Amino acid sequence: MRGPSTVAQPIQHYIGGRFVDSAKQFANINPVNGTVVNQVCEASADEVDQAVRAAKAALQGDWGRCSPALRADWLEKLAAGIEQRFEEFVQAEVQDTGRTVRQARTLDVPRAIANFRFFANLVRQAHTECFETVAADGSKALNYTVRKPLGVVVAISPWNLPILLFSWKVAPALALGNAVVSKPSEETPSSAFLLAQVAHDVGFPAGAFNVLQGFGGDSAGQAMISHPDIDAVTFTGASATGARIMKTVADGVKDVSFELGGKNAAIVFEDADFEAAVDGVVKSTFTNSGQVCLCSERVLVQRPIFERFVAALKARTEALVLGRSDDPDTDIGPMISAKHQAKVVSYFELARQEGATVVTGGEVPVFGDDRDQGFWVRPTIWTGLPDDARCLREEVFGPVCHVAPFDTEEEAVARANDSEYGLATVVWTENLSRAHRVSPQMRSGLVWVNTWYLRDLRTPFGGVRRSGIGREGGRNSLDFYSEVTNICIKV
Repeated sequence: MRGPSTVAQPIQHYIGGRFVDSAKQFANINPVNGTVVNQVCEASADEVDQAVRAAKAALQGDWGRCSPALRADWLEKLAAGIEQRFEEFVQAEVQDTGRTVRQARTLDVPRAIANFRFFANLVRQAHTECFETVAADGSKALNYTVRKPLGVVVAISPWNLPILLFSWKVAPALALGNAVVSKPSEETPSSAFLLAQVAHDVGFPAGAFNVLQGFGGDSAGQAMISHPDIDAVTFTGASATGARIMKTVADGVKDVSFELGGKNAAIVFEDADFEAAVDGVVKSTFTNSGQVCLCSERVLVQRPIFERFVAALKARTEALVLGRSDDPDTDIGPMISAKHQAKVVSYFELARQEGATVVTGGEVPVFGDDRDQGFWVRPTIWTGLPDDARCLREEVFGPVCHVAPFDTEEEAVARANDSEYGLATVVWTENLSRAHRVSPQMRSGLVWVNTWYLRDLRTPFGGVRRSGIGREGGRNSLDFYSEVTNICIKV
């Protein structure tokens, strides 16, 4: 059946060009006040199989015969479709996450549009290699490469930046000619469902893009990654989940690309622009209520400015407004769920047990209205913990940071790198030589200097160690989402 023009009751799957209901459903909860937004279909193993079979059929049909230029045109149509329904996507993001309307309008939805357009342009301009070879006997050969789709790609995206990260996976997979079987997080199903509606409305080739709703674990997600007819998995989420996926697909030697957790460091040197650094750390710690894998949970500040920095960071943090999504003054929204709120709150107690000084926060706010039924926590700053404290080793994924002093550049580098994770590092310094000297020493996939969350999509993105495997973005997306065959012809 055809889905309605807005987020529906219930939110459906999109399989083989059709909207599909499930007998089993679950509630989509608004994290601002704990109310039920709508019901969501939960995919069964049979529906997963239907989606994979539809994807395989698409590769054998019209979608598989599309040229790169035609695939780029289809991506442009998806981008235009999101633009036409821009405010619906904003509302979907806001109701599922509790984030501000301002963020959804200026970051999440615009970046989704940009992702489709970027990968459309990338595939139009992509080229392969060609070499003329002269052998020892003087004979010649022409060696060239051809790029082909991997096949059926499973794309599983997280709840923290729903449409942004969903499109970041779907767009390059489609651009390279794959058929996609995707699953958004069960916490944030709405914007992926809207994208399926856009695809349906523009006449996207049936089966090339499939959306399944449901859970991971022993549910839809597990059925997707264990299906014998998939060819690759791209996943963003928790490190432990990534490890389980790797074990599942290992026997089939499936391609994987994972962007996983982070316990990121920010290093503030005494020569930094003080005000810019304070503002930057507030942004890199508390954006999206700290629910960004790139957020700074460990802040290292050079000792001569440490006390001043902590005082300024405290003042800026306490000025942040916890409020409703449509309030233009709101800075901080809720945690995504009651379960995640409980996790973050558990670290408040653990930090006290481990000897932290609570500079500010460390509690659940009381509003005296319906928000008290939501999943809020107060933005929190700690000091005084040793580097081996669990609160400094484990990813909290909430609006928290620990600030510690350091003395030398060498100490800062060593302590920033002392982590099982390696996703992103932020360096604040006005010393150009130091910036170039310190940045390459960071054991992380991305280093920012005097900024945060600024990226050129042509550059590779990903983490090291427990923060992930593989790189996406730019040419790296061409490499991951396609297989390359070398052809050698004697001439």
